[in-house]
Amino acid sequence: MAEVFVLVEHRRGELRDITFEMLSGCRDLAKNLNASITAVLLGKNIDNFVEQLKSWADKILVVEDDKLENFNAEAYQRVLSHLIKERKPILTLIGHTSFGMDLAPALAAELGIPLATDCIGFELQDGRLVAIRQMYGGKVNARISFKTAPYMATIRSAAFKAEEPGLSAEVEKAPSPLTEEITTKRFLEYVEAAVGEVDITQAERIVAVGRGVGDYSDEKVRSIIEELANELGAVIACSRPIVDKGWLPKDRQVGTSGKTVKPKLYLALGISGAFQHVAGMSASETIVAVNKDPKAPIFTVADYGIVDDLFKVVPVLTEKVREAKGGS
Repeated sequence: MAEVFVLVEHRRGELRDITFEMLSGCRDLAKNLNASITAVLLGKNIDNFVEQLKSWADKILVVEDDKLENFNAEAYQRVLSHLIKERKPILTLIGHTSFGMDLAPALAAELGIPLATDCIGFELQDGRLVAIRQMYGGKVNARISFKTAPYMATIRSAAFKAEEPGLSAEVEKAPSPLTEEITTKRFLEYVEAAVGEVDITQAERIVAVGRGVGDYSDEKVRSIIEELANELGAVIACSRPIVDKGWLPKDRQVGTSGKTVKPKLYLALGISGAFQHVAGMSASETIVAVNKDPKAPIFTVADYGIVDDLFKVVPVLTEKVREAKGGS
């Protein structure tokens, strides 16, 4: 049976969300390709990862080696190249992250496999794989046709929703092909970006503000928004114009040049819905938009929309939330 390889991404003892998104997102595709899904796990002391992955894949292929303790694109390339040559998967998926962007192009070039990057979906047309990716800053969804198998692609974070299928993966251990230390590239240390006051990527509820709120530095404007956020137990995020004005810090920005968020509730206030912003929040479970422009693009991704002046709507929403909570 053919295989679809999904490279497991982990960092500092934790599996990254992109791993589960890829494993979930490729399930229908694998079925249509008559292929099983194999999670490819490389590292050192990774038994705990195996247990976390068992319900997400048909098979877990484990390569354990001291040289794989920390991500090194050169080491990963050598191991993956060996595995792909040996097992010949029909498709290899890698996250479109700093991790994947360092690895995938060189790996594809070495193997002579066509690579589609930053993909957000797949289709099969006449038995041939077609990757969907955005071009021109997200203004166009392009369908990229692969000539022949095997295929390779990197997947955009939050392109797929992670939904556990409840499988029971077979675990297979493969010997490491690494016979010598990697000297061309070495891991030195992790340098984490400074943590802001709030991590919007972990928030379950977000109230996001855009250009339509006007001057967010105005105390009256800010207090109206903050009151609603407080009642909802939400954090405040924003679109790029708010950051450009210096009204909120960069770590609150949602979008392609900011952060990708997946809260249970995303309330967009005065946000038109430019593609750069939508790319960072479209995976939210429930999206509510308030904008006085009925043609605002945000309404195309919103589950609920209110066309009105947000300064009329927000106080009413705040009061309704307070009433629902039994407050005064």
